[in-house]
Amino acid sequence: MRLAFLGPPGAGKGTQARELAREWGVPHLATGDMLREAVAARAALGLEAKRYMDQGALVPDEVIIGLMRERLAKPDAATGFILDGFPRTIAQAEALARLLKDAGQGLDAVIYFDVSEEELLRRLTGRRVCRRCQATYHVVSAPPKTPGVCDRCGGELYQREDDTEKVVRNRLEVYARQTAPLLDYYRQRSLLTTVAAEGPIDAIRQAIRRAAGAQR
Repeated sequence: MRLAFLGPPGAGKGTQARELAREWGVPHLATGDMLREAVAARAALGLEAKRYMDQGALVPDEVIIGLMRERLAKPDAATGFILDGFPRTIAQAEALARLLKDAGQGLDAVIYFDVSEEELLRRLTGRRVCRRCQATYHVVSAPPKTPGVCDRCGGELYQREDDTEKVVRNRLEVYARQTAPLLDYYRQRSLLTTVAAEGPIDAIRQAIRRAAGAQR
């Protein structure tokens, strides 16, 4: 099972990828996690990535692709994987295709998580974080017992600047512009399947299984 999950921030890719990777016995490969692990391990590519991250700059494609090349070469990825949020650009998609071709492999499916902007705004702007212990809540789906107060330590809950509606809308617009060509790229190769990613988590998971060919 070799899959790529694509979708905007807040679409639920990570939640579904973690559970299905466990169910199918394949690694869940998220570039953010891979970058953090490479930096913590002081690996050569991790240290190179850190230079960009410390400056608040985007990590270049060649570094991301290098990390992916190393990760896909590990034994646990030989029988499959779920890519979470990668590739993000046509250049990354083409590099991934070359990596897999060199290994005699290819993607089985690319699954796009389709969520309305209204729902994404609800999910992303509802997050609240404790100033003291950094515990996270959601005003609708995971509220604290007392509004504005952390259950764990009693600290004040606040909304991060990244979670304000203005910033979230901008992130979604950037993602849509960046990803539209990528969706066309995979659609033309008959790899793209769109899954409606709103509603009960279990129902969405069933739809992903069907899209991946894991359940007919």
